[in-house]
Amino acid sequence: MPGEVEKTLESLGWRLPEVGKPTGQWVQTVRTGNLLYISAKYPKEAGKLKFVGKIGREVTVEQGVEAARLAALGVLATAKQAVEDLDRVKRVVQVVGYLALAPGYHDAFNVMEGASDVFVKALGDRGKHTRLAQGVDDLPQNACLQLQAVLEIE
Repeated sequence: MPGEVEKTLESLGWRLPEVGKPTGQWVQTVRTGNLLYISAKYPKEAGKLKFVGKIGREVTVEQGVEAARLAALGVLATAKQAVEDLDRVKRVVQVVGYLALAPGYHDAFNVMEGASDVFVKALGDRGKHTRLAQGVDDLPQNACLQLQAVLEIE
């Protein structure tokens, strides 16, 4: 039975994606004490990368915001897999976004609002977090962005 956080996501029309299996010598999450570290998440839909290329060139700002939203939902799906119930998330501590930006495009901050909106809308004040939006030249698979997060778990 879905908890309150999942019901909120559902009411917003958002679905948690399937979480893929790692390929290689890494894991999706590491929990130490009450902190859950979540590996990089990409903007995926139905298991496939949705937005590729540079934000500000092949990917519009609006698509970048949507990409950040999809990646944030991936973070929550991965957290649910690790702790079984998103209502156990006490706080989103930190969100780090790496954004592939076209030369001269400097608005990574606004693109990252797509991710921050997911966390705050899903968790209320527990979703407010510290954040880094870092522009980079390239990302794996030509993704336009990737997110990492640290969550505090009850």
